[in-house]
Amino acid sequence: MDDFWVFGYGSLMWRPGFAHARALRGRLFGFHRSLCIYSYVHRGTPERPGLVLGLDRGGSCTGMAFHVEGRHGEEVMAALRARELVTNVYLERHLPVHLPTGDRVMAVCYVADRRHRQFAGSLSADEAARRVAVSSGKSGHNIDYVASTVAHLQEMQIRDHWLEEVAGRMPSSDASAAG
Repeated sequence: MDDFWVFGYGSLMWRPGFAHARALRGRLFGFHRSLCIYSYVHRGTPERPGLVLGLDRGGSCTGMAFHVEGRHGEEVMAALRARELVTNVYLERHLPVHLPTGDRVMAVCYVADRRHRQFAGSLSADEAARRVAVSSGKSGHNIDYVASTVAHLQEMQIRDHWLEEVAGRMPSSDASAAG
């Protein structure tokens, strides 16, 4: 297998979980980071779905591009598919990612499948915050997921104004646990 790139826009950015030779900030055009996927297990239940990140069409997204050496290719792709394609709400695509070096590389990206029943669509910041505030699942409260994502993005000096707006409209996880 030849060397390839993987684009991360959520937890893959700070917890890739696979071997890579280098990581660079990257920008994907034509898609944006969004809480557009209903979570029925990790951050919600079928009765009260939470929201998790997906790449939805339109705009652009700053994330991390990981260079994977071909000798690790099969292992990395197996790990990515086990992580990202559990319910097939994401589509595996090879899309151009722009690097700060000026290079453009084709990267494996996982984009939201708008036809999947878990696709939540484009929500307002208020709608997303309301949904997140009342949802929890096997991996914890949805508020913690969003707050952690925003904190990690800020540590990486990546601004996501919409996600920050959602986080700003949510109650703290302590308040939600008490209520």
